[in-house]
Amino acid sequence: MSLSIKLDHVTKTLNSNKVVNDVSLQLFSGKIYGFKGVNGSGKSMLFRVISGLLVPEKGVITVNQSILHKDISFPESMGIVIENPEFIPHLTGKQNLKVLASIKRKATDADINKALDVVGLDKNDSRKYKKFSLGMKQRLAIGQAIMENPDLVILDEPTNALDEETIHKIKTFLIDYKKRNKLILISSHDKNFLESISDEIFEVKDGSVIVSK
Repeated sequence: MSLSIKLDHVTKTLNSNKVVNDVSLQLFSGKIYGFKGVNGSGKSMLFRVISGLLVPEKGVITVNQSILHKDISFPESMGIVIENPEFIPHLTGKQNLKVLASIKRKATDADINKALDVVGLDKNDSRKYKKFSLGMKQRLAIGQAIMENPDLVILDEPTNALDEETIHKIKTFLIDYKKRNKLILISSHDKNFLESISDEIFEVKDGSVIVSK
């Protein structure tokens, strides 16, 4: 399904700070959009607003023909990684994904296995999540975001704690995934990664999108 997301003068204020400041953007499926900016610039908050996790006090967000927080609460088909997702400590990686998959019943066992393979986790690994390294936790977070084949993927700093081989695998997957008419939003401090994967890069500063190139 083709997807377009339009932000029209969107503003979100937290503790008297405009964490998203009068942002207008139009985003389309079949594209990877990169977002760069220093810590605290507003990248994560922008992603939270686009995903429906934060409600702006000004402006309108339209997902295809539906207005966010009026017609829909969240984009219908979305996979997301913002900060650290909650997983069940005493379950394995695959068991955690199976629990999440049981909610929407969209991802099959094969989908889960494929997602684990993409992020470099062994489907047969018997280690519990509480024993995972930081990098393994990050891989599992990305796995849960892609396992249901969503139309929109939002990844906030996905390369944190990942080795070069895993970064390359995920980059290859996302570039191929984009070609299936998917919309992908990525923030990263890794300039080379962002430039190598993005069709367009936005710079975020003080909650505003100030540069598009």
